[in-house]
Amino acid sequence: MSNADEQAGPNLSGSLAHRVPDLGALELLLAVARLGSLGGAARELGITQPAASSRIRSMERQLGVALVDRSPRGSRLTDAGALVTDWARRIVEAAEAFDAGAQALRVRRDSRLRVAASMTIAEYLLPGWLLALRAQRPDTAVSLHAGNSTVVAERLLSDEADLGFVEGLSVPAGLDSAVIAHDRLIVVTAPGHAWARRRRSLAAEELASTPLILREKGSGTRQVLDAALGGLARPLIELSSTTAVKAAAVSGAGPAVLSELAVGEELAMRRLVSVPVDGVALARDLRAVWPTGHRPTGPARDLLSLTRG
Repeated sequence: MSNADEQAGPNLSGSLAHRVPDLGALELLLAVARLGSLGGAARELGITQPAASSRIRSMERQLGVALVDRSPRGSRLTDAGALVTDWARRIVEAAEAFDAGAQALRVRRDSRLRVAASMTIAEYLLPGWLLALRAQRPDTAVSLHAGNSTVVAERLLSDEADLGFVEGLSVPAGLDSAVIAHDRLIVVTAPGHAWARRRRSLAAEELASTPLILREKGSGTRQVLDAALGGLARPLIELSSTTAVKAAAVSGAGPAVLSELAVGEELAMRRLVSVPVDGVALARDLRAVWPTGHRPTGPARDLLSLTRG
């Protein structure tokens, strides 16, 4: 160290991060103390000897004391360097404990995934996504809570779920979102219903004024339908799952409006008939949601990426 460097002294202003050497520099100092060689320490840490020398000089300027005496015979610590090395050892040991604790937190986080999803997504899209996730993360235990979009939001905001999926018109308050798919609602009836034999499309006004088999209030399907029609007649039957609505429609109880995702098999087998409707758009976005400002990490992040594959 030059006389100018020794006279400069440490920088006592600014934050602690500006006054205390970084972990890389402290690890280098410990390696020099252990090996008695700056070149050997550099090789152990995978850096060049000039880079190691530069790092030591920078640390000496930062602290305002000489730490290492360098000679053709090797490198030895000064008295101040030996003292700083003892302190450095405690800092590095604390950092190792910090790293081990953070790793334990990551392992705990990655060992489970709690998903909340609205019914259509839970029944018709999530099974495939979760199978793909299992191939990537076989040790992650996944729990799924299916409910309407309101329930999904409540579980996320109360920290009872890590990632949610909804199908309503808007994103619930307090949540961020990403569109992951698109869906269309269609009117369906049993083949014996009068609407199944219509030659003309159903008018939006007639659909709005007809009692339908509906999901409960709070469901994404009902929100989209209600908004598209500007109001609905009193439900013929109100049920809490897509499967139940579909079964009631197949039985001939009345017409229903369901996701196109949910009725493909029934339409192909002619257990249900699609009824065209004029004057109304029943398309909707399907979204992944999570608490505002908390972008999914770990298994939740991986599941989110699979929805976009």
